Amino acid sequence: MMKTHAAALTKQPGRWEVIEVDLAPPQVGEVLVRFKAAGLCHSDEHAATGDMPIGRTPFIGGHEGAGVVEEVGPGVTRFAVGDRVATKFVPSCGFCASCYAGNMNLCDLGMYALAGCMPDGTYRASYKGEDVAQMTMVGTFAQRAVASEYSLVKIPDDVSYEVAALVSCGVATGWGSAENGAQVTHGDTVIVMGVGGVGINAVQGAAARGAACVIAVDPVEFKREQALLFGATHAFADIGDAADFARLVTNGQGADSAIVCVGVTTGDHVAQAFSAIAKRSTVVVTGIGDSSAAGLPVNLWELSMMEKRIQGVLFGMGNPGAEVPRLLEMYKAGRLRLDELVTRRYSLGEINTGYQDMYDGKNIRGVIVHEE
Repeated sequence: MMKTHAAALTKQPGRWEVIEVDLAPPQVGEVLVRFKAAGLCHSDEHAATGDMPIGRTPFIGGHEGAGVVEEVGPGVTRFAVGDRVATKFVPSCGFCASCYAGNMNLCDLGMYALAGCMPDGTYRASYKGEDVAQMTMVGTFAQRAVASEYSLVKIPDDVSYEVAALVSCGVATGWGSAENGAQVTHGDTVIVMGVGGVGINAVQGAAARGAACVIAVDPVEFKREQALLFGATHAFADIGDAADFARLVTNGQGADSAIVCVGVTTGDHVAQAFSAIAKRSTVVVTGIGDSSAAGLPVNLWELSMMEKRIQGVLFGMGNPGAEVPRLLEMYKAGRLRLDELVTRRYSLGEINTGYQDMYDGKNIRGVIVHEE
């Protein structure tokens, strides 16, 4: 057994606590990763508030992360000691029906994501004799963790761990929401609701796809200002004003797509986006909220008669193993802004400060930098 520090929930709802856990060695198909950086994504905070169900506590948070492989278990063929890796918050086995169909973001192993166990149903971390779960089977809020080789992807030597960590979720999810979910094309008018760590990358993606108008919506002035730097052409505090502007520039029709990336998404947010789009246009729902919430207050006549679409998005609807390297190559070529996403860095012990800064609208993305 090895010991490592991790930020975990010992109850739900609860606050993140730094605890020392025991870590068993990697088993068949698993690797030991020493994490260097972890992103403070709102999805982990959904576990802390209780909006997201988890299988057990203690529960190590973190699904955005990057680090280096320190040990490999029996049968591992994809990685070797010393490899630099980023996490895939949805594993991809390559063998299930979804993976065979090319939908690796919907791999069947995702069923274990919130249970926090390995693919064989067992756990590698323990605390005071109890099994400890790992967020999406990785738990990047730990200094070290054992993960399945299905949950990792190699990263180039010439990108920072912080940048790679953000691409492992927020960047890929936001970018793919524009590219795959909304299928933005040149000349489009696109609304992005919520321009935090995911939405800001939907802005980048829509701009790169050639949208004529990229309209950012966020009540926080700092985030609106940042959105304009990342490719938004206009920014509003209120979706009503954004929708009016979209109709103004489209001869009264409305936006070609509206991408909902609100930190705690509700049915009302989706309905507001639905009202802002034109005929045969798409609402992309990327943000998540209370898992028990159900129902969308949308006009069913408008849904059918105007052929509007509502599209859910997971990991940007892309192949995680391909998207992470592709986006990093774009970054290296100067076509994707990533360094600018990091607003502030925190130690592991400052994690609750980091999340408070998120709630206060001070961050696009906070990053934990792990220390030895």
